[in-house]
Amino acid sequence: MNSSKSPGLAGFGILKNTTCHTEKKISVFFSIIFMTVGILSNSLAIAILMKAYQRFRQKSKASFLLLASSLVVTDLFGHLINGAIAVFVYASDKDWIRFNQSNILCSVFGICMVFFGLCPLFLGSVMAVERCIGVTKPIFHSTKMTSKHVKMMLTMVCLFAVLIALLPVLRFRAYQIQASRTWCFYKTEHVEDWEDRFYLLLFSCLGLLALAVSFLCNAVTGITLLRVKFRSQQRQGRSHHFEMIIQLLAIMCVSCICWSPFLLSMASIGINESRSKETCETILFALRMATWNQILDPWVYILLRKAVLKNLYKITRGCCGVHVINLHMWELSSIKNSLKVAAISESPVSSKQINLQPLSSVGQ
Repeated sequence: MNSSKSPGLAGFGILKNTTCHTEKKISVFFSIIFMTVGILSNSLAIAILMKAYQRFRQKSKASFLLLASSLVVTDLFGHLINGAIAVFVYASDKDWIRFNQSNILCSVFGICMVFFGLCPLFLGSVMAVERCIGVTKPIFHSTKMTSKHVKMMLTMVCLFAVLIALLPVLRFRAYQIQASRTWCFYKTEHVEDWEDRFYLLLFSCLGLLALAVSFLCNAVTGITLLRVKFRSQQRQGRSHHFEMIIQLLAIMCVSCICWSPFLLSMASIGINESRSKETCETILFALRMATWNQILDPWVYILLRKAVLKNLYKITRGCCGVHVINLHMWELSSIKNSLKVAAISESPVSSKQINLQPLSSVGQ
């Protein structure tokens, strides 16, 4: 909603001479598949989290359980809202001039794209920081990382993401219909104004920073757990460390692979004055990859447990014929292990005895 265009015509200029076309049947297919799989995955993850919370809430209100719940709920609403708008756009034959005269739908779509894009990245980085503190500084974690503090952090993260999403609207800068006519975002064509560049660079820099924080914290946690594994002689500790390392590697790989292309594309557009046809098609592909991150989040954080890894081990052993690890040593799933560590770290007695246990090397 800038001074040169009325709100109802904002972003319609790219619809006349667009150079980025999508196949309707393929695009509708992708939208329906992404939306359905994402909703089912996150719904299943929420059900598992609720069951786990009901079982372990008397022992410990683990902070990572609250963070994981917030993550999957955010992903679920992201698929519901963004997916519903995308399906409506396709069903209306992408005729934005007909159903978006006042530019309200495009603004809502753009706000949701930014919020549900940044919020899961922020939550992932907060979860990585919390897990790193819990592993390396268990006493500090037990005294400072209470449920009240975690809820305050969640509120601050959500409010910050909302502020970033509303910033263009507050500055009277309309979200733009993109060249594919299937989604709305910051202005990405003929970006000449410094403010339009600022929004693109702000979004990409915040996203890349969240990925960098997650990568750094998960790397520190993984190295610490590896050191404990090589020092400890207890089998239960080894199985716990093995599960955690697999989980951390999956988190880093999925987040970086899915989000890096889209974030780097936005940064490139913010730096360069124009973009080509190949760039437009690349952005659409990168956007679908970013959507897959929200689909895979519940499987990485929640559903990647003993049963799945055990089946993968059997397949690998059958193909390679090599005995890699004795899976009968595993006694708990990754959720139970994490809750057990949190419960031990929050216990005053365990805190005093932490230097006498093999796990105490984690905090050193």
